[in-house]
Parts: sequence; structure tokens; C-alpha cells
Amino acid sequence: MPAAYVRAAPAPILPPPAATGRRLRTLRDLFGAPQSLLLTAIGLALIVWLVPELLRYFVIDAVWAGDAAACRAAHGACWAFIGEKLPYFVYGAYPPDQRWRVNLVFATGAVLVIWLLTPRAPARRLGAWLAFLVYPVLAFILLYGWPAIGLARITSDRWGGMLVTLIVAIFGIVVSLPLGILLALGRRSRLPAVRITSTAFIEFMRGVPMIAVLFMADTMLPLFLPEGFEPDRLVRPLVGVALFASAYMAEVVRGGLQALPKGQSEAGKALGLRYWGIERLIVLPQVLRLTLPAITGTFIGLFKDTTLVATVGIFDFLRTVDSARLDPNWSGPTITTTAYSFAALVYFICCFGMSRYALSLERRLAARYGRPTG
Repeated sequence: MPAAYVRAAPAPILPPPAATGRRLRTLRDLFGAPQSLLLTAIGLALIVWLVPELLRYFVIDAVWAGDAAACRAAHGACWAFIGEKLPYFVYGAYPPDQRWRVNLVFATGAVLVIWLLTPRAPARRLGAWLAFLVYPVLAFILLYGWPAIGLARITSDRWGGMLVTLIVAIFGIVVSLPLGILLALGRRSRLPAVRITSTAFIEFMRGVPMIAVLFMADTMLPLFLPEGFEPDRLVRPLVGVALFASAYMAEVVRGGLQALPKGQSEAGKALGLRYWGIERLIVLPQVLRLTLPAITGTFIGLFKDTTLVATVGIFDFLRTVDSARLDPNWSGPTITTTAYSFAALVYFICCFGMSRYALSLERRLAARYGRPTG
């Protein structure tokens, strides 16, 4: 039997490791190894080659004001076209004299979002009630109209642009998270009926493309409703997007549930908590912190996938950009490139903002609670 080593004297106290500055670590990552040096050189060469050309096309030689003739004569981007079509990109075919209603919905939503996302904002619980209960009703009345209070009725076939994109994305995000959590819990349930139903729904939704789901929602949803009741043309893709996103969200949450140590649930049982108390107070808060990056990725993917609603005749932001570039009054060699570049910039700003906020939230949660442990 080998003898165990037992220290006869205390170990010497070593000095702490030397702190490495962030700039020094960055320089080491860029130039420390031959592979890093080669990749850095290639990256710098691409920057030197591409950035001047992009600046020339999008800034220096660009047309910032004027008409289509000025854009056809220039060799740069036609931002005058974007300025001319910007109201169409935002509102679609919404009547110009009623666009104040859309602006009011946007402004109210922005105030509520800032209220809820600010860490030290007062009365955030009140803001949550207003955002999830009062605001949807108010937004629907303002956008759709209510003749009884003097708001003309504007059907959804006249909505378009960023208005529709935000409606589809926000509805999908708000519905998919709680529904995905329920599906994930249902897939782990001990009740066979609940487990089989949840598993079948998740696997079916994840096994078909989103376009197929949208077509099914557009054509088959009226078949499940009472005769004579036909849902609005915008409601159908909303339902399809929410159901599709909830299936992927369920798998994200299920991964977090499997990563959480079993001792967390056992500790809740030892405290006398029932199933829903354990899930609500102990399990789900830790799971959502663990899966925050994956949840953010799902939300970003959902925001970009809203462009697929154009396949069922909905004029989202990208569809309005695509249709506006075909205007014969603004025909020109740079119109298409400018239009799609503007659309890409808008999507990048929205998705990058979501990513950066999620990263800051993850850091705050890690600093406050740390990683869940068993």
C-alpha cells in the first residue's frame, strides 16, 4: 500500500500573480503567437483594403440630398432615396394623417422598455403590469382604431414596415418565453399525457421550416375556429411565429434544467416546498441565468426571422424596402445596394443592441448572484 504524503511544515506563502492589464492581454492575443500574428496581418490588410472603398461609396461619393437624377449621376450610395422612402419603411401604407397614433405607440413602448430595463428604476413591478396588460390593449386600440371614441378604423392590410416587424418580433418574444418554459417543464413531467404532448409539439415544430409553419397558420388556422369567424391576416403569422419560437425556447430552457444540479430541487423539498414553489423560487431563476446567452440568441434569431412573414403577404420592414427599390421614379444603379445596405444596418443595430444589453445583464447577475451551485 503506497504511503500517503503528509506535509510536515506549512507551505510557503507565495505572492499573488502579477496583474495583467487589459491592453497587454489584447496585444498578446493579437501578436503573441505566429498564428495570431498571421491572422492579425490578414485582418489589417482586409481593413486597409475595404474600409476606404466603403467610406468612399457610402460617405464621400454618396448623395445625401436631391432626386433620382442626382443619384444616377453619382457613383456612391443614394441616401436621398432612403430619406424620401423612410416614412414608407416605418409605417407602410398607414394613412399619413393618422401616423401620430403609431408614433404614440412607439413612444409609449419606448418609455416602458426603458423603465423595465433600467436596473434601479422605481416601481418596476408597476411598469411590468402596464407593459404586459395595459399597453397591448392601448396599442391595439390606437393602431386598429375605435370609432366610438373618434379613432378611424385602419385594418391590418394597411400596416407595414418597421411597425409590423416590431409587432411580430415583440409578440413572438413575449409569448415564446413563458410558453417555452411550460413546454420544457411539460417535457420533463412525470405525467405521460403531458410529457408526450409537449414532446410531440416540440419535435414537430423543430422538424419543419418556419415558412411551412407560417403557411400552415395562414391556411389551416381558420379551420380550427368557428364557422364564419376568420382571424385577421396579421394574427395568423403572429400565432405561427409564437408557436415556432416557443419550441426552440423550450429546448433552451430544457438544457438549463438539465445543467442545474439535482440538489437544488432536493433542497426545496427539504424546505417543504411543493413542485411549483420549487420551480418558481429555486429552479427557474437559476435556469434563466444559466441560459441567458442562449435565450438572447433565440430572440435575435426570431427578430431576423420576422422577414419570413413576407411569404404570406405581410409587408414587414424588409418587404417594404424591397418594394420601394422597384419604384420607377427612383431607378438607378445604386438604389438596390443602398436599400439593402440600409436594411442590413437597421437589423444590425437592433440585434447588436439586444446582444449588448443581454451581455450587461449577464454580468450584473453574475456579480450579484454568481453561478448556480449544487
